[in-house]
Amino acid sequence: MQITNNSLIQFELPQHLACPLPTELRNMPRDAVRLLVTTGAGEASHDVFSNFDQYLQAGDVLVVNTSATVASAFAITLPNGKPGRLHLSTQLSDKEWLIEIRAIEGNTTTRWKAGQEGMKFKLPENVTVKLKERFYKNDQLLDLWVAEFDIRQEEEGYRHRYGQPIKYTQLENPFPLSYYQTFFSFHLGSAEMPSAGRGFTESLLRKLVRKGVVLAPITLHTGVSSLEEDEKPYPEYMEINPVTALLINTAKEEGRRVVAVGTTAIRAIESVANAQGQVKAFRGHTDLYIEDTHQMRVADGLLTGFHEPKASHLHMLQSLAGFEHIERAYQQAIEADYYWHQFGDLHLILA
Repeated sequence: MQITNNSLIQFELPQHLACPLPTELRNMPRDAVRLLVTTGAGEASHDVFSNFDQYLQAGDVLVVNTSATVASAFAITLPNGKPGRLHLSTQLSDKEWLIEIRAIEGNTTTRWKAGQEGMKFKLPENVTVKLKERFYKNDQLLDLWVAEFDIRQEEEGYRHRYGQPIKYTQLENPFPLSYYQTFFSFHLGSAEMPSAGRGFTESLLRKLVRKGVVLAPITLHTGVSSLEEDEKPYPEYMEINPVTALLINTAKEEGRRVVAVGTTAIRAIESVANAQGQVKAFRGHTDLYIEDTHQMRVADGLLTGFHEPKASHLHMLQSLAGFEHIERAYQQAIEADYYWHQFGDLHLILA
């Protein structure tokens, strides 16, 4: 790892640690992925995720995302006649969506930057998608568009018939949608999997419940994850019910830990926390961007995967645990050959 004076940790990801196959294709249960546990005291433990319960205590609140992944990638033809992909990201209203259009180059997709207002793209059964305006302006790299999704039939069935899970590489080997669901998947809406929850199995959750760990569900529907360096997340729809708010607030009042499963869970609870760390029930979109200068009000820990160099989520990790903690953890992960990306290994950060 190269150490610099930047506010964000700097590292190069070795190619052999990127994009492992799903556990189903590696002949292993989901909770057999590796687990790195790091603490603010500088301690580090290397384990397997099936032992995750050993690092939590009775009374800890585990915040989990119940969003389920939906088929959000559709084959299209670009104006130049070449194949492309249209990714539905975030629903803004009955007909308006944030979408991303990507070109296909070989076996991967790349950002397509030739979109113009008023362009239309045809999908099966006379469904059209019309570009209305860019969501971000010139100072942003991500080409998200506000688009009109003109569909006059039942959407869930249509997406099941014609959509596929979003993939950016290895397009010739699509995985079934079930590979992109977690144990908690219940409320349809995520364009991409809230992947930090993928390792949980029923047997592991039974151990957590028997130990006295409290499960607190939230819902945050993730959009496309193709953010590049220095790109801020966009609005995403979320819900926190009154019971979850009560569970979290009681834990904070009693000095018990709140551990978020995934950056989506942290974004949700921090979005609705007041200065005293009290969470309120909420339904709507959040545009909270957690920078490294953000003062965490609720979360005491985070279970997450390993993030790309310069990814905006690294700011969130550093906000929770500090620059030195995350820098040291990522150096240890690289030296120990942990896998990155959504099907990879997991990192428990205890601040």
